Amino acid sequence: MDTHGRRRTQGERDAVTVEIGYALCSAAFAAAVLFGAVAGPAYLFGLTGGVRSALVGAGVVLAVVVFAVRVVSVLVRFARGGQPSQPGRTSPDS
Repeated sequence: MDTHGRRRTQGERDAVTVEIGYALCSAAFAAAVLFGAVAGPAYLFGLTGGVRSALVGAGVVLAVVVFAVRVVSVLVRFARGGQPSQPGRTSPDS
């Protein structure tokens, strides 16, 4: 049931499922790219010790934060109806 007390149609349920999948996949990609950018030099240049640990730790923390923020932002935008009604078109007031 939605917030208005009516049952969702199959199309609405499918749209939610697709949006969740998109949110998770795009967030995983963004997190992986960020982790690679931050922790990559530690592996690329063969760093050892504290510097390598710091870079990998920072990469993990930033990747987790970016993942969470991306998932939440995509799902909130979808819930608000922020998607254009036709692909490639903006809303008239933009």
